[in-house]
Amino acid sequence: MSNQLTRMLGTWHEQKDQLQWILATIIETAGSSYRKAGAMMLINSLGQYRGLLSGGCLEADIMRQARRCWDNGYARIIQYDQRDEDDWAWQLGIGCGGMVRILLQPIDRQNDYLQLESLYHALNSQQSVYYLQSVNESRPLNQVCEVKPDWLDATRGIFNRPEGQVFAQLVRPAPHLAVFGAGLDAKPLVAMANELGWRVSVIDPRPANARSEWFGQAACHWGAIHNLAGQDWLTQIDAAVLMAHNVELDAQALKLCQNLPLRYLGVLGPLHRTERVFIVAGLVMADIQAPFFGPIGLRLGGELPESIALAVLSEIHAVLEGKDGQSISGELMS
Repeated sequence: MSNQLTRMLGTWHEQKDQLQWILATIIETAGSSYRKAGAMMLINSLGQYRGLLSGGCLEADIMRQARRCWDNGYARIIQYDQRDEDDWAWQLGIGCGGMVRILLQPIDRQNDYLQLESLYHALNSQQSVYYLQSVNESRPLNQVCEVKPDWLDATRGIFNRPEGQVFAQLVRPAPHLAVFGAGLDAKPLVAMANELGWRVSVIDPRPANARSEWFGQAACHWGAIHNLAGQDWLTQIDAAVLMAHNVELDAQALKLCQNLPLRYLGVLGPLHRTERVFIVAGLVMADIQAPFFGPIGLRLGGELPESIALAVLSEIHAVLEGKDGQSISGELMS
């Protein structure tokens, strides 16, 4: 998931004609690498960059290489290969030990801003699209497709087309998390989700909890929960957490969420409390369409709100990514 891409594009969009910009995209990797194919970074003429293509060890050289694109408006393809002692990456001391191939493309009016405006608006509308980038060192010609091209047989990769090689990938919007309950323990959960680049909505009808300043960039809804029914943004939610610490409010939220196309629905608290929430809502588990979790969170330990938030968000992250949440080191040792 390109969680930070929408924010990166937002920063670019505000200054797209005030500064010169480069789009840097990893188009191929081999062996170990910090980021994989499809990762993007934006670089401007002030020497600033948004996003990362490595752990910070390549960015300075990528920026140096990118400046050459502004001279003639042409794209460039650069490669770092830690497997080769004669490669520049070896001299940089990169520790991943793999190869990374990067496409650098200047962004300007002449190339229709690489159609990044269309990509930005699609992601802002919570719409997944296919982004196609020409893989050559001439003037770039990129394209945004709402429908999957007939020739595309994967979600990401380099494809040979009559017009030349194309790097294509499915770009999805950042996950949208709904948090029902705006108590103090919701603050670290929302803050961590914001840091991940997720879109967050906070819902709580209680005046004492209706404090927008607690929740940074989150969208806050302070009205009655039942009044939210039928609103379009609800269908864009990927995950919902019910943590109002009030059985009646959690029951209202459960009823609101029961038919939504969620990929994760969880209730904070022990099992016997969740059973009460279902009873008050007049629902049974079979009424819930989404994958349901309760009690929520991975077994990370800790009792503070920050530890609970980390455990809950880790579980949601694993579910949305289709992972099991197990230790990577344990997997390697088995």
